[in-house]
Amino acid sequence: MAAVNAPRPDHPRDKSRPSRPAGELAVRAVDIGRKFDGQEAVKGLSFDVERGKIFGIVGPSGGGKTTTMRMLLGVLRPTSGELSVLGREPHRFRRRDRERLGYMPQHFVLFPELSVHENLDFAASVYGMSWFGRGKRLRRALELVDLWAVRKRTVAQLSGGMQRRLQLACTLVHNPEVIFLDEPTAGIDPVLRARFWAHFRELRGQGRTLIVTTQYVTEAEYCDRVLVLKDGQFIADGTPEEIRRKAMGGEVVIVSGPDLSASATAVIRSVEGVQSVRWAGQDRIEVIVDDAGTAMPLLIEALREADVEVEEIGEERPSFDDVFVRLMEGDGVQSSR
Repeated sequence: MAAVNAPRPDHPRDKSRPSRPAGELAVRAVDIGRKFDGQEAVKGLSFDVERGKIFGIVGPSGGGKTTTMRMLLGVLRPTSGELSVLGREPHRFRRRDRERLGYMPQHFVLFPELSVHENLDFAASVYGMSWFGRGKRLRRALELVDLWAVRKRTVAQLSGGMQRRLQLACTLVHNPEVIFLDEPTAGIDPVLRARFWAHFRELRGQGRTLIVTTQYVTEAEYCDRVLVLKDGQFIADGTPEEIRRKAMGGEVVIVSGPDLSASATAVIRSVEGVQSVRWAGQDRIEVIVDDAGTAMPLLIEALREADVEVEEIGEERPSFDDVFVRLMEGDGVQSSR
């Protein structure tokens, strides 16, 4: 797990990293933390969110995702560090600042006795939308989530998936610039989850910025950048591919053959660019290398010269489930400073 604990020259706190112009950022967080009754729920997080990107915050339950989201929204004020959203400290947001944001909470917060249309109309008024001309926007939002046909039905009569779709419509009705989605796909079926993410990508294509928390670690693959948290602390950040490399320590090559032995592992370790070697099941060896394209020809040649019979050598792309387990089982939590 050396990759998790290694120095991180690409971190926002590192002065050697070229800073992005403030205008390109939707969020800038520097060493933010939050305490409750003296206990640190979030500690020393630093990250940037570029405009027009999907930024994922991933971690186990209780990892600090929702607390971080609430600080970004201004519901909670950081007890340490510096935080800005759209160039302003969230706890100092004015009404016109909040009208530029959309928020979909993790739990259902709409009115069950009101109709679908009435709930959406209420959400539009909360976000400051004028009554004049609102009707077309409401219809467009309900058609977007396939709820126009049931607009007169009370929310209590909707299925759980339909309620989540209505919450998404309430989040998007005023065309926000930055959209906060706290566990948006929790408890919904895989088909609806795929539809949600397809729409999130459409919103990104329109230039919106999306900040998404999720326990479904495979959803990290759909994000442009990912922040991984554990116990309120930084574990890793970067693109999904960068996260994968950090977790695994490099790229993964699998060597398989009928009679692989300790001598085969010794030959593999001698090859330039090999970082680590371990058994990955019967007749399979997992090799972590700096670059798979460069290392595989060298591995083939070295094993051939050593008369080691090999059936196959190929690069393997670990699932994000495997990546997440590796990160969570790391020997320590890397500080984001």
